[in-house]
Amino acid sequence: MKKDKKTVKGKMSAAQKKENRYGYLFAMPWILGLFLFTLIPMIISAILSFCNWDIVTGIKTIRFVGLDNFKRLGTDKEFFQALKVTFKFCLISIPLYQISSLLIALMLNMRIKFMKSFRLIYFLPSIIPVIAASMIWTQIFGEQGLLNQGLKLVGVTGPAWLNNTKTSLYALIIMGIWGIGNTMIIYLSGLQGVSEELKEAAGIDGANALQVFFKITIPLISPTIFFNVIMAVIGSFQYFTQAFVMTKGGPLNSTLFYNLYLYTTAYKKYEMGYAAVLAWVMFAIILVFTLIVIKSSSFWVYYQNDDKI
Repeated sequence: MKKDKKTVKGKMSAAQKKENRYGYLFAMPWILGLFLFTLIPMIISAILSFCNWDIVTGIKTIRFVGLDNFKRLGTDKEFFQALKVTFKFCLISIPLYQISSLLIALMLNMRIKFMKSFRLIYFLPSIIPVIAASMIWTQIFGEQGLLNQGLKLVGVTGPAWLNNTKTSLYALIIMGIWGIGNTMIIYLSGLQGVSEELKEAAGIDGANALQVFFKITIPLISPTIFFNVIMAVIGSFQYFTQAFVMTKGGPLNSTLFYNLYLYTTAYKKYEMGYAAVLAWVMFAIILVFTLIVIKSSSFWVYYQNDDKI
């Protein structure tokens, strides 16, 4: 009997090893991608941050400069302007987009006729290619564009939105509301997971609609809010394409987003060493703010059977 047990154990062990080999085999494309397109570029970027390199002249021109690239940050006015623009964008857009997405999701969660069609209409803009959407909105924000034509109907003369330092950033923020379909659909899925029985029980106990929303709905969809906020923080700090297509960072650097400045430094000024430093600073900023959101989640994110509810 003992031999049989050992044999069975040995066979199970061999089967497990075979299963593991297949598992690693199927995971190998992702593992190779992680090394080739993430870890190795990060290591190269870390090395380049201590060097000067004009990418056009080849690898032989790489020159070690120590901490000079990091010291340059303190005197770079465009670096601070890019940080200012990006932080301002994040502070306004993240709450605005989350609230707008949640409100639209609440409306689309109603049980009325043709609701599936309404959901499709609200979601469609988010799947339009960003460059195509940017070109459309460039025309809308023009001095004689659709937006100003609409404002004329109510007696208001609109500015040249993208050519005015006071309105250019807000124009990009307004454009972003048009493409919140992805965030909205995630909120909608979270709302559909909220128990109707629980809301009905609260109503029977005398709770009004606002109390039900803030005391039951919001806590139950807080994991969904948490996920969307994390993705919004990461996405907002990496904002690039719309500004690149529509404003090129202008006018007067009023839309010089951090990622746009990084791109300009690397591929227009060919300062790869300094661009590597900018990339690591952005990585550190995103990491810090993501960790802050994660750390704060213990105070406001509620899960099923959580005793905080």
